[in-house]
Amino acid sequence: MDDDDATDDDATDDEGQSEASTADTSTGPGPADGPVDSPAADVPPDVQKYDRFKKIDGGTYDRANEFLRDRTYITAREWAIARLCADFRTETGVEMTKIGENLPELVPFMTDTYTPQAVNQARASFEEKVRKAGATFLYGAMCDFFTAEELDDVMYEATEVAKFLLEVEGVELTVEEELEAEDEISDVMREVREHSTALRHDEVTCPECGHDIEADQ
Repeated sequence: MDDDDATDDDATDDEGQSEASTADTSTGPGPADGPVDSPAADVPPDVQKYDRFKKIDGGTYDRANEFLRDRTYITAREWAIARLCADFRTETGVEMTKIGENLPELVPFMTDTYTPQAVNQARASFEEKVRKAGATFLYGAMCDFFTAEELDDVMYEATEVAKFLLEVEGVELTVEEELEAEDEISDVMREVREHSTALRHDEVTCPECGHDIEADQ
């Protein structure tokens, strides 16, 4: 996705709930053709039992979108559909038709159905943004722009946002699980800094902790 595509995607999501109903389904996300007003009896059992996103009601799409825009690269639409694609993955692929047709049942703040193509586009957009954000972050961590303390702050803020999104989805994290995750992330980032130091300066001793580093690691 180039910058123009990202801009177009952001523009549609700025419309809040109306973005799905106004988009051209031949080029982007939009409602399935024709009215969809299925009775509850027609809703698949696994859709009826799906209990994520219950902490967000149908009137808070714009607030969710604003929160994500302020802290991430993704939109509320991409966040919701990426989660659904992970939860409705089978051995043969993602159940995109089921996701699109039952989107309002699955996610309270989404009020329009989507075509399978629209679901796939949102999933692809999410994946591409994550990859680009990952490359940006890793370069920032490796290029010596941040001190170790500043990098810890970046990781702490990112972890807090990620945990909040998980909690909104309905994931319950214990204090022990949170601390364990933070420790693991800190360990990984220390290794990243040590290896990037060796790559940049061909040093055999870490300038921060003093232990030996193999320059070819």
